[in-house]
Amino acid sequence: MSVLLQLALSFGMLSILAVGGGTAVLPEMQTVLAEQFNIDHTAFVHIYSIGQLAPGPNMMMVLVFGFQLAGLLGAGVVLLAFFIPSSLLCISTGRLWQKIGERPWRRAVQNALEPISIGLMCSGVYAVAKAAVVGPLTITLAVATFAVILLTRLNPVFMILGAGAVGALIMHFFGIH
Repeated sequence: MSVLLQLALSFGMLSILAVGGGTAVLPEMQTVLAEQFNIDHTAFVHIYSIGQLAPGPNMMMVLVFGFQLAGLLGAGVVLLAFFIPSSLLCISTGRLWQKIGERPWRRAVQNALEPISIGLMCSGVYAVAKAAVVGPLTITLAVATFAVILLTRLNPVFMILGAGAVGALIMHFFGIH
């Protein structure tokens, strides 16, 4: 199977599974990229981190995977495969939701989907943390960054950049690799 077709099928499937947003499919995306395309967890975390810092939707980072695997054409295939199916699903579901109105079972369905979406997003965070938090330094930086984000109104981008800079300085001065 060609790489482009494999990218289209893999990211199309991930698009349909992205209930609750792109973060919900991060564990499965990590697995697919590792098994089908030999992208290791460290590379995944690095690309994910860039996606968090870049302006715009953070899931645009999927284009980097497509570019790495098949150049500009690969990035284009991944763009269409990852965003078109879920967008069409959202549009059609939204229209159906409007037609249904305020029937009692609509609220029941929404209430059932909320914890599922939250759980899927948490599993995405766990998948990235498991690959990124690998020792005492990264644990300390992750906990400190999390605490500062919870206790202040600082923009998380500045916290990510600051933690990255502090980690790089510590690693440089202490020769940690």
